Amino acid sequence: MLLVLVKNTNLLIRMASSSPSPSTHRGQQKCCFHEWMILQEADLSEMLQALTVEDNFGDRDVLLRQLVQKNVKHFQAYADERTRLAQDHVSPFFAPSWCSSLENSLLWLAGCRPSLFITLIYALSGIEIESHIPEFLQGTRTSELSELSLAAPQLSMINQLQRRTIKQEEELSQQLACLQEKIADQPFALIAKESSHVASQNVQADEALDEHSTSMVRILEEADKLRIKTLKEMMNILSPVQAVDFLVAGKKLHLCIHDWGQKRDIKHDYFQV
Repeated sequence: MLLVLVKNTNLLIRMASSSPSPSTHRGQQKCCFHEWMILQEADLSEMLQALTVEDNFGDRDVLLRQLVQKNVKHFQAYADERTRLAQDHVSPFFAPSWCSSLENSLLWLAGCRPSLFITLIYALSGIEIESHIPEFLQGTRTSELSELSLAAPQLSMINQLQRRTIKQEEELSQQLACLQEKIADQPFALIAKESSHVASQNVQADEALDEHSTSMVRILEEADKLRIKTLKEMMNILSPVQAVDFLVAGKKLHLCIHDWGQKRDIKHDYFQV
């Protein structure tokens, strides 16, 4: 576990200390994502190992809480690095060439929808309940249905979190829609109309696009903040073992979708280098 921790720390140092030149910026954005995926695998391995540890007088809960906090910090570090890299060129984050076409089709504001965290916990809870029904009917299981079975107070808090999150998602989606509509509005339409040639350079266009990019960076940052905020609130609602079970399932899903998408792109000769 110490080796995994050292690897995780080294990855975070590289993510936080890189200072890409304009010529290598796209490579740095791609590298940031790939290092994040490697860190996901390392964190997953560490959490799976921790779940096998026997609980001695609550020591296991302490370990699991530490892992939850570390995973949230890793997510925050990744979001901060994305924001830093986006200052130079934000558009690639909304249609990343380093992701598969499947992953890009699932993106919401350069990432996953925060409300999917809640959908996942509901789905996992239902799956766990169904998987233990025979044991309850046979009388061989009398405790909680599973670690991911949600108590009534937890369900109530998660339901409230879901409502707040969806509302904030809609607000950010509307902000992006407004930015997209402005591309066909002034000053872009006027600049395009007055251009002598389609490929001509235009100082006004650069200025307008710079302003547009600034707004896109802000939306990316706000979307990442909502993702992290939702995750933190979810972690506070769940018990330590529930939180780690949830993080494990989420990382497995993320890594599986990445792998499935790459394989499908190769199959259809659509893989992007």
